[in-house]
Amino acid sequence: MSIGNSPEDERPFEDVSDEARISIGRALRQARIDAGLTVDDVSSATRVRIAIVHAIEADNFAPCGGDVYARGHIRTLAKAVRLDPAPLLAQYDASHGGRPAPTPAAPLFEAERIRPERRGPNWTAAMVAAIVAVIGFVGFTAFKGDGEGGKSTVAEGDSTPTADKTTPTPKTDKPKDPEPEPSDSAIAAVPQDKVTVQVSAADGRSWISAKDHNGKLLFDGLLKQGDSKTFQDSEKINLVLGDAGAIDLYVNGKKIEDDWRPGAVERLTYTKGDPQAG
Repeated sequence: MSIGNSPEDERPFEDVSDEARISIGRALRQARIDAGLTVDDVSSATRVRIAIVHAIEADNFAPCGGDVYARGHIRTLAKAVRLDPAPLLAQYDASHGGRPAPTPAAPLFEAERIRPERRGPNWTAAMVAAIVAVIGFVGFTAFKGDGEGGKSTVAEGDSTPTADKTTPTPKTDKPKDPEPEPSDSAIAAVPQDKVTVQVSAADGRSWISAKDHNGKLLFDGLLKQGDSKTFQDSEKINLVLGDAGAIDLYVNGKKIEDDWRPGAVERLTYTKGDPQAG
């Protein structure tokens, strides 16, 4: 019979260092379970694909497409399961070389594309053509009205011909209508009973997704720099911008002035009354 430590005393020393703390994926998974949510629930609420949710919960961030988007997905999933994202982001930065600098979004978000890019109709050109037609019609109507007014003046002045010489009808002196600003003309052209959203990749390429009020997918793909997409619905448009910092956004003819950072993922919803005054 030996005298010494029992087998329980021979157990390895329990590691209580930072390496033993719960991982990001396990924290998100536990918070989701505590909130009574499934992976499908979280994916539907955040528009993050189910495969990526599973990967992040397994601490596999490769499918995210890079540190910028991994951080964005961590923040989005944490908010969805009512978890403070700040400690998780700090933990991610500590294990991945610090917070990344902003990088172009398009090459990274090509991993997020669900369908191949499809070129739609050029709504911008169609809108410009409609605006030109409206302005031309207004100008023609005004000119026609002036011409009829001039004829009546001559007819009434037959008995006093000197009046025609001293007070001619100022047909050619009518000032031209000023060229409207793009935002004003867009407001005049868009239907008032619908919501119209125009997305333009002004400062770079960005992946975007758009759905109508029924959840029908209107577009899901990569928008190259200089390209634009216009979406219209009777009630609302739901948007996901992969790189909001590269996008110019017009809602019901008005530009949305938001200071979005390069690489920021934004999920937005607009209705017929947007943008709200004030």
